[in-house]
Amino acid sequence: MIKKIGILLLISSSVIAQDKGKFESYSNNFYGKIVEESKEYDKGEKEEYKSFKMNFDGKQIPQSLDEFTIIEAENPISQGNTGTCWCFSTTSFYESEIHRITGKTINLSELYPVYFEYIEKARGFINTRGNTHLGEGSETNAVQRMMDWYGIVPAEAYEGKPSDQPYYNHEGMFKEFEAYLKNCKQINFWDEGAILSNIKAILNHYMGVPPTSFKYNGKTYTPKSFLKNVTKLKPNDYVDFMSLMQKPYWSQEEYKVPDNWWKSDAYYNVPLDEFMFAVKNAIENGYSISIGGDVSESGYSSTHDVAMVPSYDIPSEHIDENARQFRFSNGTTT
Repeated sequence: MIKKIGILLLISSSVIAQDKGKFESYSNNFYGKIVEESKEYDKGEKEEYKSFKMNFDGKQIPQSLDEFTIIEAENPISQGNTGTCWCFSTTSFYESEIHRITGKTINLSELYPVYFEYIEKARGFINTRGNTHLGEGSETNAVQRMMDWYGIVPAEAYEGKPSDQPYYNHEGMFKEFEAYLKNCKQINFWDEGAILSNIKAILNHYMGVPPTSFKYNGKTYTPKSFLKNVTKLKPNDYVDFMSLMQKPYWSQEEYKVPDNWWKSDAYYNVPLDEFMFAVKNAIENGYSISIGGDVSESGYSSTHDVAMVPSYDIPSEHIDENARQFRFSNGTTT
């Protein structure tokens, strides 16, 4: 009897003395030092990249928006790390148009057209067996086209990113989008239904699923009914124009740049003087416009929010349709 009690006591004391585990961040100071120093070595000394830009010191340039008569527009928001300037700028244009037409102030979703533009890019890639440009960019009339096909929604109905993500970032999304489509081309797989289903899965993961219906001011709308009944916009009422000598003037032609991936030939090609008259006349009469421009030009400064033509490029009084065509043809401007 005494032996049995001793065994029980031994078991009891062993249970009490059991060790415990805990979760903690991985730490190995020696190995961590190896990793960090290896990273520093791999970086090497890289020369800082600098671009040649116009020096605005001493120039009399605008200092405030208060110096201008401003056409009604929503406050601009950042496109973050995305190649969607084409949609953010054009959406702003349509917001101004809504105010001009209806007097309403409506903040539209910039990412709703972007979602469907990616769908159509994938469809175009399939239909051409991979012979279309794949990039994040597009053109002003892509927004017009997506609105006509898919409608539009207010920003509150579709943010187009996780709510806790501070800025838009399509770096990872586009890498997946591009890699998947290029792989389809490599293995000669062209099942449109299957491919578009997988593309939607990628977009839904990064951007979220766009709504098919939503509530706005207490009423339920679809994207198309919101476009028609609330915004009053008619996308096909808007036109695009360009000025290039390589195509006949006063005709609708293709704007041949990579971002016009679907080869839209809806652009009215007009002489440069007419182009500038249309721009100035619209602004002077209270209309907003959406312009596609080249922000890599030496005379454009994001720091000062100013764009000028430097004299070392070409004296502005010498700019004519020939100078314009020359720079478009050699790829130095759009």
